[in-house]
Amino acid sequence: MRILIAAAGSRGDVAPYTGLGAELRRAGHDVALATTDAFAPLVREAGLEFRGLPGDPLGHGSVTGKRELMRAAAAFITDLGQGFADAMSDDTDLLLLSTTTAPLGWHLSEATGTPSLGVYLQPTAPTGDFPPVVTGSRSLGRPANRMAGRLALRMADRLHTQAVTRLRHRLRLPPVSPAEMRRRQERANWPVLYGFSTALVPRPSDWRPGLDVVGNWWPRHDPAGRLPTELEDFLQAGPRPVLITFGSMAAGEGERLGEIAVRALRRAGLRGILQAGSAGLAADGGDDVLAVGDMPHALLFPRLAAVVHHAGAGTSAAALRAAVPAVPVPVSADQPFWARRLAAVGAATDPIPFRSLTTERLADALDLVVRQQTYARAAAGCARHMATEDAAGRTVKAVEQLTDG
Repeated sequence: MRILIAAAGSRGDVAPYTGLGAELRRAGHDVALATTDAFAPLVREAGLEFRGLPGDPLGHGSVTGKRELMRAAAAFITDLGQGFADAMSDDTDLLLLSTTTAPLGWHLSEATGTPSLGVYLQPTAPTGDFPPVVTGSRSLGRPANRMAGRLALRMADRLHTQAVTRLRHRLRLPPVSPAEMRRRQERANWPVLYGFSTALVPRPSDWRPGLDVVGNWWPRHDPAGRLPTELEDFLQAGPRPVLITFGSMAAGEGERLGEIAVRALRRAGLRGILQAGSAGLAADGGDDVLAVGDMPHALLFPRLAAVVHHAGAGTSAAALRAAVPAVPVPVSADQPFWARRLAAVGAATDPIPFRSLTTERLADALDLVVRQQTYARAAAGCARHMATEDAAGRTVKAVEQLTDG
């Protein structure tokens, strides 16, 4: 079977699909992953065919206001729709669609008759259990949570209006609004597999049929891979260190964050590793702190005492999988949601909002998460739960059942 996975966003929005794609390939399928050019090496290293999509929203230039941000997002989605149409070949047998690409992929599926399946990294369907993940708000109560969830979907529909209009015109389909297409999919119980662990988010009982939580898809990494010698030497030179990383977040904030991180580590009496990421974190010298570039989570995280991170879905899950407690410092989007989930299961301290991060707050949180073993025990319990989940295997089975039917 020829399968096209489509995903767009930051590294954390793309990397899990390399592992899923590799598993589908092992099951005998031809797999292509359509995403932005920045991730071409990641895709090809996983043994998958790469197909290019237009760049991310930041490529539209600096945006300073909410209205400008909405316009930039709508323009990005419009470009994405056209690029998605270019990336889809006539011989595609199945589309696997991420949260970002599904509202566009539905129209390609209609035009070509190609079956599709959602493979989402965040819980998007409205529920009384929690408010929409993109709002970052605390629970509003069950009725208000559901209402807020429906409102969030309507806002997303508005962002897709221009893109859907142009895409359907190109595909020679009759006009249909994004909202109407979404309602069609819901009435048909369009299947969505959610790639996060029930250790963090149990499946809401008020979700419709067809929405299933299967566990995490893990980024593909070379099983024979090794950590760099300098990092390996640092790990072996003393007690387990703390990793501080903001992933694809906080661009341009490296100097401020690096100073806070180093001072907090030393105040707490801990060794640390600073991962550069988009922020460009760097150490100021000394034997107690090491600066590194990108490292496979699967190799590094089990060697740590704790992780300070931005609470992206992938990093949050990777820390839990390694039974490592966290200090979450959410920056934006769905990160406050995951930060609160980590704290709720006892595997992390209370979140420190990014703009409220100080040396004192970080040092106090580090002292708490490393010295009090309750956090490590909670993380270990989640790790045991996650070890029972086979997200890739369940997805392969769902793919084969969908196409056989």
